[in-house]
Amino acid sequence: MSRMLTVGAAQFGPVSRTETRQDVVNRLLDLLRQGHARGCQLVVFTEAALTAFFPHWLITDEAELDGWFEREMPSPVTQPLFDEAARLGVGFHLGYAELAWEGGEKRRYNSAILVDQRGRILGKYRKIHLPGYDSPQPEQPFQNLEKRYFAVGDLGFRAWPAFGGMVGVCICNDRRWPETYRALALQGAEMVLLGYNTPLHNPALPSSDPLANFHNHLCMQAGAYQNGLWVVGVAKAGLEEGVMQIGQSCIIAPSGEIVAMTATLEDELVTARCDLDLATLYRAKLWNFARNRRIEHYGLITEQRGEERGKGPSPDDPAHEES
Repeated sequence: MSRMLTVGAAQFGPVSRTETRQDVVNRLLDLLRQGHARGCQLVVFTEAALTAFFPHWLITDEAELDGWFEREMPSPVTQPLFDEAARLGVGFHLGYAELAWEGGEKRRYNSAILVDQRGRILGKYRKIHLPGYDSPQPEQPFQNLEKRYFAVGDLGFRAWPAFGGMVGVCICNDRRWPETYRALALQGAEMVLLGYNTPLHNPALPSSDPLANFHNHLCMQAGAYQNGLWVVGVAKAGLEEGVMQIGQSCIIAPSGEIVAMTATLEDELVTARCDLDLATLYRAKLWNFARNRRIEHYGLITEQRGEERGKGPSPDDPAHEES
């Protein structure tokens, strides 16, 4: 018997600097209710959903910077989202900027949580692959200062038993790295949820601008197909504080096919009825990882290129500019 899960990809339009958390939560509540009306058991919100994407500009005042972060989750402002999820019986994924005190030190993370149909937090993930720069780039039309404002996530990639299957979470630039999907698939993830704030223009490599939407789908479709899992990718889209961000939020099957995609750059919900057993089918019948993977031979390649291990692109490499 198939394990069917109806999922909503809740794309978000631009959020202005002056828009309050309460205003944003009201928009999220509207999308959650739309999801319930369409039979969704899970609604996926985007990365850093509660505010404008502040890493796109330079902030030098510490108190101002902290104002973009959430100190608790749920908070008094976000509690209605949890309450409504429990009332409707619809779970959700939510990305946000997290301020945490750990070992007496203040730490900032780009985080996301998975919430069940009773409004309870099942798990939290902190973004690992941070793009951009740790210092201002005055020659560029906008900033990408994630390395300045966020610490590298310290919780690792994880999948949780939820919604009748195993669900993993990653964030934005994580989707461009094959290790992300493989790490989650090896933990049994049958569906991966992620949000992104991705500019249409890459100042470090403008020749790639016409390929922004193609590259966005390419990495998610490849991750889905090569690991036999569903991927739900959700954008913060449109012109936000002078930065145009891509949309095309989508739901991708283990076949690599896009089964639902948004058509606007505004708040928009698209849904799909996802058979989680397709992940099992693709892994058993197409890939059969246990029988066909040859890890021992990968090790030989590593040894031959041992001098390259531990080396990666420079923080100023154009690949680090894309979100």
